Amino acid sequence: MDPTGDLLAEAPAGGGLTTGAVARLLGVAPTTLRSWDRRYGIGPAARQDGRHRRWTGADIAALRHMCALTSSGLPPAEAARTVLAGTAGSPEAPRPAHASRASGPLPVGRARQECRGLARAAVRLDAPALDELLTAVLDRYGLPAAWDEVMMPVLHAVGRKWETEGERHIEVEHLLSWHVSGALRGVAAGQAPASGAGLALLACAPGETHTLALEALAATLAQQGLPVRMFGAAVPAAALEDAVRRTGPAAVVLWAQSRRTASPALVARLDAIEWGVRGARGRPVVCVAGPGWAGRRPPGARHFSGLGDAVDALGTL
Repeated sequence: MDPTGDLLAEAPAGGGLTTGAVARLLGVAPTTLRSWDRRYGIGPAARQDGRHRRWTGADIAALRHMCALTSSGLPPAEAARTVLAGTAGSPEAPRPAHASRASGPLPVGRARQECRGLARAAVRLDAPALDELLTAVLDRYGLPAAWDEVMMPVLHAVGRKWETEGERHIEVEHLLSWHVSGALRGVAAGQAPASGAGLALLACAPGETHTLALEALAATLAQQGLPVRMFGAAVPAAALEDAVRRTGPAAVVLWAQSRRTASPALVARLDAIEWGVRGARGRPVVCVAGPGWAGRRPPGARHFSGLGDAVDALGTL
């Protein structure tokens, strides 16, 4: 079934879809569509009242070609010239050498439409579209669902692409990670922690550089009014132990992306730390998270299976 046909059938009597409806259909930010129209002439043939864009089936077909070409690595201006010349998708159309670096769309599989839109924007290196799409996803689903169902699947798709193609797509991964990190920090900005709530200290294991999952956890906890100290990537063991003694957290969450960085010995050292005055000393609940801990859960440590599990557990401490 063609979703374009279904949407056009429901369009107003004036004919055509709004820019917002087309953006949702194609997974492209509305500002990107307006920019393509204004800069390159990839726009609707007709406008309602001479001003409001209304996109017909033919207009949307041109946009699909534009998306495919930019996702393959062509700069928007060159892709637009190809579309307007009527050669988009033609087997005879030449493929520039610089387009071969980006080898097609990311493998997001049967994911939400927003995943495909975010993946396309990342491959195009379209920073404004990434920001707009991430904001829309967070507003629509809330942080935990946006992370689990949109951000994380696209990040994994970028990672798989990079692993199978050497250094190709690493620029896509870096740009996407930067904008996801910014979106997560924006959610938590200005949130004041509730009084009396237990502090959660979050850190990556020594040698571990993957921080985004912890950033998602930090943002979600802050959004719910829970105090957080986020120490980020590759925290040395001695520094982490010192931070625990100085802050006296209710919980320590240690993230490990790989088995190489998952250290049961460090968990045992953190679990043994005590603070406070004699007779009323406290100890943290040590929690581990990340795929590096699969099959090697340290004794006494709580294991988090995902963002929702971590938020629920930490909220009770």
